[in-house]
Amino acid sequence: MCESSIECTGASASASASASASASTTRRTLLGAVAASAAAVTVPLLSGEAAAAANSDASSGTRLSLTLLGTNSGPPPLAARYGISQALVVNGRTYVVDCGRGAVSQYMRAGLSMPSLAAIFLTHLHADHVVDYYAFPMLAAGAAGAQGFRSPVDVYGPGPAGIASTVAGAPGPVPGTVDMTRLAGQAYAAAPTFFMTEHIGIDPASLLRVHDVLPPAGTGASATNTAPAMAPFTVMENDDVKVTAVLVPHGAVYPAYAYRFDTDHGSVVFSGDTTPTPNVIGLARGADVLVHEALHPDGLAALGLPQHLIDHILATHTDVSELGRIAAESGVRTLVATHLSPGNPAATSDATWRRLLRDSARRADFGGRMILGEDLMRVPVGRSNTRGR
Repeated sequence: MCESSIECTGASASASASASASASTTRRTLLGAVAASAAAVTVPLLSGEAAAAANSDASSGTRLSLTLLGTNSGPPPLAARYGISQALVVNGRTYVVDCGRGAVSQYMRAGLSMPSLAAIFLTHLHADHVVDYYAFPMLAAGAAGAQGFRSPVDVYGPGPAGIASTVAGAPGPVPGTVDMTRLAGQAYAAAPTFFMTEHIGIDPASLLRVHDVLPPAGTGASATNTAPAMAPFTVMENDDVKVTAVLVPHGAVYPAYAYRFDTDHGSVVFSGDTTPTPNVIGLARGADVLVHEALHPDGLAALGLPQHLIDHILATHTDVSELGRIAAESGVRTLVATHLSPGNPAATSDATWRRLLRDSARRADFGGRMILGEDLMRVPVGRSNTRGR
């Protein structure tokens, strides 16, 4: 069932159809030209002081800006890194992709204003990607000033998996994003009830428009066939951005998505959590930036984890050694490694990550830019990121 502020989004139509034909044509024309002219260029890895630039107001006067809010894998919390989350600012509107631990705090630390928040996208419903999701409306909905938002925010996330819950206290079907949001509203009903009784608050859910993203019926996707080969499908489109998606393989998780954001100023792809898959390569074809998860197996071994857990992680994520090949085959200009596993510098130092990225690029003959993600790092996007090399 879909409630008044909650929608089910199918693959056959865009969930937001407000884009004009001329804006869409302009965007496609520009992006086609960018993709056709993109060439591999050798650029040093970015690091260090690049993160400091994130403390300025990223939403002020910026046509396209990407900030890594958190870069840790999970779910276990880590002092050195915040949970996985990214913010893409397009013409002053902010689109958040995943809401890992600390996403709200990092959003504010990055200089982003809550009134600029236009939409939230969830790649999948693992805890390390959604734990701070409902914190956005719980803490900011209805508040005045830069710390709050008063206009509805769209949320796009995986629909129901079509399987039964095995959690004893939560019988029935596993919820998708729509039902997860509804249940979160019930679980946290005390706070808004008390605030509204005193006429100082609103129902957080009233400022969310939640959409279950469902794969196209023709893909044959299911909980037992989680990521068949497929072409990208449209999730939403407005005057600023067109968002497309593909299914990605991530163990038992279904649905799990990678998203592509196409704008008049550049294109950015977020892999989500995935093993290497042609679906991501197809989605990222010719993009300016591919933000991709990264796994270092030797670093995992150094943590002393149980072997069955190491085996699971290896089977459901992407080895950093594959990233150069993925970048080269996608034809992207820049690859950003994030969702670092392990994220603990004691297990894998930043210097080691950068060496691994360089080695991966060299083996694949990828001449573009390889960036090791850091919390609050601002990443150049678009043709301007090739200047001054």
